Amino acid sequence: MALPSLIDDMETDAISTQLYAKALGCILGGVIGDVLGTPSEGKDYRAIEDKFGWIDDFEGTGTDDTIMKNLLARALIKTQGYAGRDDWAQEWLDDWMAIFGDKRDKFFTSVIHTAQKLRLHSIPRMAALGNMPSSSSAMAIAPVGIVNACRPRQAAQQAYDVASLIHIHDVGFCQDAAAAIAAGIAEAFKPNATVESMLVAATAFLDPLSGSEMRERIEQALELANQCVDFKQFRNAVYEQRDVFFKPLICDSRETVPLTLALFALSKGDFEKAVTYGANFGRDSDTNACMVGGLTGALAGVDGIKSQWTAKILAYGGGEEKIAEDLTRTAVKKASSYEQEQGLFERLLGPS
Repeated sequence: MALPSLIDDMETDAISTQLYAKALGCILGGVIGDVLGTPSEGKDYRAIEDKFGWIDDFEGTGTDDTIMKNLLARALIKTQGYAGRDDWAQEWLDDWMAIFGDKRDKFFTSVIHTAQKLRLHSIPRMAALGNMPSSSSAMAIAPVGIVNACRPRQAAQQAYDVASLIHIHDVGFCQDAAAAIAAGIAEAFKPNATVESMLVAATAFLDPLSGSEMRERIEQALELANQCVDFKQFRNAVYEQRDVFFKPLICDSRETVPLTLALFALSKGDFEKAVTYGANFGRDSDTNACMVGGLTGALAGVDGIKSQWTAKILAYGGGEEKIAEDLTRTAVKKASSYEQEQGLFERLLGPS
């Protein structure tokens, strides 16, 4: 079926597609990971074991990870998939209370500071100056992967732009982190996608020179994961080598994204394993579980998530189904525009 006619059909039949199933799996997976990892955030894994034993269920709604992701999803939907830092910034300003409402204490300092600068004196391309490293862009970037479904290179490129609202210059490695997650999620939508192909995509489109630190840290974490027989052995090994894998700020994306991708590898694509590994690892557990939940949910689709967990999230009325449906339609429209551009280029290659 040609894309133009597919777009028409999508207006009435979006939710019956595999694209929608993966988009919804990605969105719900991120929220579930966010909530599941909230009780253990900032804790050493031994403290988690002492207090909770093994975290394998949840109650409640998402934190800043989910709120930031929803703001980005709206910006992408409004711009037919082409949102950049200015569009995301406008959503922050238009829905000010999403950040400064009853969950304000869940937001990292850099986001609060950036939002205030946007409101009082900064244009978006200047607002990130002076920010600390964090995972604030990587944890929210999943919708960029969805609207660039099957196009990991484009997802990475757009992620660099979007992430520059919060991270630039000396913390530009946080842009690399966002690009890695976005590319991995975009790869998940390919019919033949695997955990391995997603891990390759996560580093394949990082800036070749500027992104070298992030690429090396990801490769280091994946190498350790491959050497370990299971999650607990990996977790123990990482804590024993804390000087290698941890950063002073637990939310530093040089720590979170490499560990998230390693947990994704250890899960072998099993959604429940992935998010519980994130929750029980400790450190920035809600963000790690959120990101690995988005990756695994995109690969497995909504049917790969326990129905009880899906029902719990949907019962809170956060609009995840509508977000996934709108992102699905946006992805198809954006793909159609690429197809049209390709057709124009092919005409230029014809006889003069």
